[in-house]
Amino acid sequence: MPSIYQIKPAFQNLLRPLVQRLFNQGTTANQITLIAGIGSVLVGAVIAGFAQHPWVFLLVPAWMILRMALNAIDGMLAREFNQQSHLGAYLNELCDIAADCALILPFALLPGVSLWLVLLVALLALFSEYGGVLGPMVGASRRYDGPMGKSDRAFVLGVVAVAIALGWISAIWINGVFAVIAVLLVYTLINRVRQGLKEVHEDTPSA
Repeated sequence: MPSIYQIKPAFQNLLRPLVQRLFNQGTTANQITLIAGIGSVLVGAVIAGFAQHPWVFLLVPAWMILRMALNAIDGMLAREFNQQSHLGAYLNELCDIAADCALILPFALLPGVSLWLVLLVALLALFSEYGGVLGPMVGASRRYDGPMGKSDRAFVLGVVAVAIALGWISAIWINGVFAVIAVLLVYTLINRVRQGLKEVHEDTPSA
């Protein structure tokens, strides 16, 4: 299934000069990972604290774009400048989970929006990422299959947040969007497991 994640190589090419400068200045991949994770939690806290003001949701798309850039930068620093580490792998996955929760949960504070739907989406987002992380445990790669991966969630939530800030969407429609996201997250989880198993099967030599 197609995913916004597939445009990542082009995005990385745009960031490569900046990544080189950051490396020259002594910046590490783990530092960028922590900035992205802590920043997401702080942005989520600000949105939650001012959720009664629709304009605050404009922080969601603004931060999502910056977060995507930071995630690309930390990966490039790790791979292209020999900064890969076991600690980095832990930080990358744990900060992503914290960021997802911090940026999804504030939507539940909007009047009329279903708390249970928002919680379900947050939980399924964690499950889908865990499904991707389990790939290496069975001999496959870390799976990023869509249709509702991290980048796709960021795009959808960013669009919804803009609509909220501009008063273009009601609680009923927000609930509908979250319901669709939940369904797509279930499919994403199944797809990642299926593609991981397929990868293992294809890599296993025939007897």
